[in-house]
Amino acid sequence: MNIQTLTNSIKNDYILNNLASFFENKIYLVGGSVRDAILGKSSYDRDLIVTDCDAGDFALKVSEFFDGVFVPLDEENKIYRVVLKNKQDYMDITNPAGGSLEDDILRRDLTINAIAADIRTGEIPKICEPFFEDLNNKIIREISEENFIDDPLRLLRIFRFYSVLGFEISPKLIEIVRKHKNLINNPAKERVEYEIMKLFDGEYADLALLKMDECGILEILFPFVKELKQVPPNSHHHLDLFYHSIEVVKQVGILYKNSSEEVKKHLQKVDFGGFSRLAHLRLACFMHDIGKFSTWTIEEDTGRHRFIKHEDIGAKMCVPILKKLCFSNKQIEYISYIIKKHMYPSAVVSSPELSEKVMMRYIRKSEDNAIDNILIAQADRLSARGPEITDVIVNENISALNDLLEYYLDKKETLKPLPKLLDGNDVMKLLKIKPSPKLGKILEALYEGQISGDILTKDDAVQFVLSLENSF
Repeated sequence: MNIQTLTNSIKNDYILNNLASFFENKIYLVGGSVRDAILGKSSYDRDLIVTDCDAGDFALKVSEFFDGVFVPLDEENKIYRVVLKNKQDYMDITNPAGGSLEDDILRRDLTINAIAADIRTGEIPKICEPFFEDLNNKIIREISEENFIDDPLRLLRIFRFYSVLGFEISPKLIEIVRKHKNLINNPAKERVEYEIMKLFDGEYADLALLKMDECGILEILFPFVKELKQVPPNSHHHLDLFYHSIEVVKQVGILYKNSSEEVKKHLQKVDFGGFSRLAHLRLACFMHDIGKFSTWTIEEDTGRHRFIKHEDIGAKMCVPILKKLCFSNKQIEYISYIIKKHMYPSAVVSSPELSEKVMMRYIRKSEDNAIDNILIAQADRLSARGPEITDVIVNENISALNDLLEYYLDKKETLKPLPKLLDGNDVMKLLKIKPSPKLGKILEALYEGQISGDILTKDDAVQFVLSLENSF
């Protein structure tokens, strides 16, 4: 147990240092905040237990001291948040559950979360001392089986921490999950969604998914896994569909780690759902082929496996699955789009004439998702190594996709929004037609002409529309 690292971390934290200097209360840093401090991880949140006064009164005083915002999170359980002026740093402050620090510690889920330190002295409560050994030994271990029955969401938290930390899970904890796996349907879906996204935000998400499958909990959360397992390897895929999907999650993580800082910055952005694009991209990788089972055919003469339009079917299938798990509309829109377009970049670079015009068309159509689409296409290619797929095929595809990515990064800052040359009313007047499916098709064709660079001016647009008068 590296007490010195913890002590230094507390001492160097200006928020904790101010609390220790100006408040005489008995204050403990607890849980993940202590774990991150020992592991040398920076964190904006601090979980605090105050044992000698009312947590609400204390949190209110702390918010006034730091000129922060006081937020009551759970009045019944006396949990309060203080958000500092920079809107990044915050403290969650509570009284010990059960009335004492020892009771609070023993009610927690995992030993790596059942740790505490006095912020003034750095003293470790005796009850926590053996739990620090699990942190040193990188083991995820249970406090008690009953704690998982009391709150079954903790069954999922096991794998979230496995994904984030890469620690081993104790054999007894594996058995607890197997025994109580069906309880995972009990927690509120909003809480489940949060843990799922935390899991996919972790570096070891692929290993966590495999461990969840080993414990029997993955198919309960994601019933489509049963279908993935029924599609075997084929001439293009060396893995069955389930392991292929997991491998794509793994490969996109590797691609991210080896990416340029510009690409990493894009994938680290939190544009929806409170989590990074990378976390959502990993989830999309896991689900990218869910449409294959229902579109699966085998050609009688060649024995070749076909999955025609599986990307379109999968994009539609993911919507009710994610809605049931309380994902937001923006999250669902992103994941559905990535599934639908996961083959698009490879189709672009396979064009007989890969011109600048073809690449610009890709950029215009993909917009903010251009990088994400290219990475899932590369991960998909790297995860499919069936007997018909040679190293030459793989390397050429990856290289061409890298060229497409570089083209996007080079051009993206210079791109301006396409001007609206004609709207629906203009087209109806030109062709003397009323609102109809034909109008929609003409407007779509006009847009396609613009993004291809064939239509640049209003006169171009007028002539193009007139040429479509007898079409559709």
